[in-house]
Amino acid sequence: MCGIVGLVSFTDDLSRRPDLSQAMHGALALRGPDEVSEWSSPRALFVPRRLAVVDLEGGHQPAIATDAEGRETVVLSYTGEVFNFTELREELSRRGHRFRDRSDTEVVLRAYQEWGPACAERLRGMFAFAVWDVEQEELVLVRDRFGIYPLFYAETPEGFAFGSEPKALFTTGLIGPVVDRAGLLEALSFTPTPGRSVFKHTREVIPGEVVRYSRDGVRRSRYWTFTARPHTDDLATTERTVREILEDIIRRQVTADVPISSMLSGGLDSSAICALVNRSLGGGERLRTFSMEFAYNLDNFRPDEVHDSPDAPYVAKMAAHLGSDHRELLIDRHHLADVEGQAAVVRAMDRPAAGLDMYVSLYRLSQEVRRFSTVTLTGDGSDELFGGYMWFHDPFYVKSRTFPWLGASHQMEFLSGLLDRGLYADLDFPGYVRERYEEAIAEVPLTGEESAHERRMREITYLNMTRYLRVILDRKDRLGMAASVEGRVPFCDHELVEYVYNVPWEMKVADGREKSLLRAAVRDLLPQSVLERKKSPYPTVQDPAYRTGLRAQLKTITEDSGARVNGLLDTDRVKSVLTDATFGLRAGVTRMSIEAAVQMHHWFESGVTVEL
Repeated sequence: MCGIVGLVSFTDDLSRRPDLSQAMHGALALRGPDEVSEWSSPRALFVPRRLAVVDLEGGHQPAIATDAEGRETVVLSYTGEVFNFTELREELSRRGHRFRDRSDTEVVLRAYQEWGPACAERLRGMFAFAVWDVEQEELVLVRDRFGIYPLFYAETPEGFAFGSEPKALFTTGLIGPVVDRAGLLEALSFTPTPGRSVFKHTREVIPGEVVRYSRDGVRRSRYWTFTARPHTDDLATTERTVREILEDIIRRQVTADVPISSMLSGGLDSSAICALVNRSLGGGERLRTFSMEFAYNLDNFRPDEVHDSPDAPYVAKMAAHLGSDHRELLIDRHHLADVEGQAAVVRAMDRPAAGLDMYVSLYRLSQEVRRFSTVTLTGDGSDELFGGYMWFHDPFYVKSRTFPWLGASHQMEFLSGLLDRGLYADLDFPGYVRERYEEAIAEVPLTGEESAHERRMREITYLNMTRYLRVILDRKDRLGMAASVEGRVPFCDHELVEYVYNVPWEMKVADGREKSLLRAAVRDLLPQSVLERKKSPYPTVQDPAYRTGLRAQLKTITEDSGARVNGLLDTDRVKSVLTDATFGLRAGVTRMSIEAAVQMHHWFESGVTVEL
């Protein structure tokens, strides 16, 4: 895993710009602490940073191919992991390619030489890469099918910049951290749009997309999209096939030359991954697992609409079942209230996020993982694929003609509840969400044979896999890499997704429960209590002192005449939050809205400016 950033210009000689490369070096230091390098020519500048995971001695970047006369022909800057690189290496060797090292980086380089941008169709894994074709003077950007790895770009008359994070683009001098109306809508609507960025003049490479830039401008094409097809397997065959694919995925994804671990929450998804990893290790190595719990919740847990049980007892049960080397990180309100930690999270994300307690705790957990491991496997992606969230099952959300996680009207204000009401109305958040929803629904692939209910469940699955999963994967990537930890997501393997996406809904809930297909596929691997546990989302801190501290923090911000966020906040709503014993709920303001205001303050303090 690495961080990549680069620049192409047809007007400036980039081989004479050491000032640029020095600035670009620092932007992604945490994504690549093991090695920094650069390559330049008059037209292109690549500055990759490496987190060494496979072939620690080889795998240096950028990877460069030469012709028979020793002239450079192809330059590759690559981040990610290709899990079928062994088979690809064998095929490419038969085709006459010679390899200098045993890294997947060189396999991608040779695959590009052999098949060009179409090589992406052959890659099984999580990746984002940039190729400079020296002879054609063309830049090619490629991103994996689900956007597990981020890749952003910006085109201006002076050149074309690309990078793993928007902050890397700012170091090229082409653009700055400016958020306009469209960006603010994107940042605060909780409906991520493929291809869009929150920053002006910046786009993201869409998952499964190839972006090409040359003197002729920018061209975009897709090498992968979701496809609908009839499912012909019976239930028993489907369960067996899911298990076989998962076992193959895990066998591939435990490959690394650095310590590997797994996240464990005590839920079905992470427990299944841990059990499969443990079995794949075969007793030759003790599995290391990690979990997080809020200290207050241990003795004061209160069930709510979505959390009916704490994680800790199930984590302990599963860790004992596995015999894993387990570490639990306890997070208290002081960790959550740490201003420097909050600011670090916002810098890592390049935007405000929903649930500050979640993001700070995940950042802290990633730091703990990094003490013992460089790579960790997670259960992310399972709920979106197998139908685990409550909005797959509650008729109210299923029938809502909007993104299901925004089914209730107040949920549309997760992040924007404290915005000035005039600004909120002027921006028209409901209209923006409605337009994005209609665009997404129009994309859904169908066989034409679905019943009305089956069609709706396919729509909800598609919305989750192409929109909501973007939130989950971006969170996993940014907070993990802020601690120099690579997160692998077995449930986002495209062979598994292509199969399960087309399984009829009645098979996914064959026993009337959420994710019953996955439960059946792994039933022999888990303790009964874990196997039967009801879906419980990531925990939220229940300590009243955290909410009190949030109000105090908001009060300090609003009393600061230099705090630029105040120009965007609604005075009456803020007063309600600061004085109302019900914590502002009468004004329709949730805790997430207060957390969002605090994050926007950190965002603006980091140098972001707003143009409305």
